[in-house]
Amino acid sequence: MTLSTLNPPHADLGAGRLQRIETPAPQPRATPPAATGSVELARAVRRHALQMVARAKASHIASALSIADIVAVLYGGVLRLDPAAPRAPWRDRFILSKGHACVAVYAALAERGFFPVEWLARYGADHSPLMNHISHHVPGVEFSTGALGHGLPFGVGKALAARRSGQPWRVHVLLSDGEMDEGSNWEALMFAAHHRLDRLQIVIDYNKLQSLGTVAQTLALEPLAAKLEAFGWTVHEVDGHDHAALARHLAGAPWVAGRPSALIAHTVKGRGVSFMENRVEWHYRSPDPAQLAAALAELERPHA
Repeated sequence: MTLSTLNPPHADLGAGRLQRIETPAPQPRATPPAATGSVELARAVRRHALQMVARAKASHIASALSIADIVAVLYGGVLRLDPAAPRAPWRDRFILSKGHACVAVYAALAERGFFPVEWLARYGADHSPLMNHISHHVPGVEFSTGALGHGLPFGVGKALAARRSGQPWRVHVLLSDGEMDEGSNWEALMFAAHHRLDRLQIVIDYNKLQSLGTVAQTLALEPLAAKLEAFGWTVHEVDGHDHAALARHLAGAPWVAGRPSALIAHTVKGRGVSFMENRVEWHYRSPDPAQLAAALAELERPHA
């Protein structure tokens, strides 16, 4: 597969060969207009996610709640983006590999002004661009994912393309822990380290639940950090709900020149809604009206 085939039609590459692009200086990072600061953005993301999933009678709410803080920190200032120019060539590339958690990213994009917040009410509806797995037809989304194990290989291709075309932007890929069962990810990890793609960073949402059971019962990942280090990556671990710690690690990459960065984010599946936390059934269940009201009320409490 050539590099050109790794990119969708809107990519910054010519057909069949790489082209150098004159790149303006990255624009300053903006504070989210509808949610001041990453903590309030995370609260808004959770609120929208609950409403979207309940309205659509969809699944995967717990997965979205698990990554809400990571997504809020990224879109709250780490990613270099311009909502008015979502395809600006200097932009950082963010890829949600666990595409089933898309409502968290859709909510963040709406709060940042990539598209009207009113679009969220059409999530999962016929003819809506907001599909039940993340879609590149939505402004601000780089790549459609759903089948697990595809986001990182795509991100590696993007990082290599940036290196070879002299571009300064960074690539961030958010993966699930269960997704690390996919062999395609480990091939991509080897490739990235071999090519010293130090402007590539992955975040693993390590909530320790997948589909119908625990990660440890399904296919144990430990020792995960040691495995990633053995594959040539620099590895840090963090509380995936601590905004200050997330911001330090996400904005500080690359941590070692010439090595890609892997952040293992220890999270709680269903975070923010007590009756969803660490409950595997909320991988698939949709909240009924009473559960939605209870969940939204809980989010308004100071600790949420």
